[in-house]
Amino acid sequence: MKEIVLNHPMIEHKISILRDEKTSTKEFRELISEIGMILCLEALKDAPLHEVKIKTPITETIGKQIDENDYAFVPILRAGMGMVDGVLRLIPNAKIGHIGLYRNEETLEPVEYFCKLPKNIEKKTIILLDPMLATGGSGAAAITMLKKRGVKNIKFLSIISAPEGLKRIHEEHPDVQVYTAYVDEKLNENGYIVPGLGDAGDRIFGTK
Repeated sequence: MKEIVLNHPMIEHKISILRDEKTSTKEFRELISEIGMILCLEALKDAPLHEVKIKTPITETIGKQIDENDYAFVPILRAGMGMVDGVLRLIPNAKIGHIGLYRNEETLEPVEYFCKLPKNIEKKTIILLDPMLATGGSGAAAITMLKKRGVKNIKFLSIISAPEGLKRIHEEHPDVQVYTAYVDEKLNENGYIVPGLGDAGDRIFGTK
């Protein structure tokens, strides 16, 4: 499945502010959260609905709702945490898990150091969160971790993606749909996305 890219003038506008090194920590956090919410809205286009009876101030009618308990958000630590507030605005009753990975300096492969997931995770639609999809190593590893725990339905939300990262996710997990706000040019020799926006975690948490 090819990635779904949000092509919209307001996304271009917000990404430009996000990239700017002069953008404050407060505004950076707000933009990460807001764009994350927009990505989640796109990812939920195929969400199943069930009918519910509603009494308006005028009359009774039939409405349609999703089952919020069918969803869980799983940020990849730590930068993925910056997207949680935004997506929770859409599904406030969704459960939240966390996956922590670090890179082995010898093999350059991601290593799990933390994984806490909601009960019955295998029955839920998982929306995986990471603002930057660079090499795809962490994303692919996180998806593998979820699948080993029985998860069948995974959607990956990434604000800025590199072609290399998208290629790896498509090759290793072709069943996982990636939603991204922007596909950048490439990775540099240090594995940073070009032009990118720097280290998303540092900019979200003010540790740059």
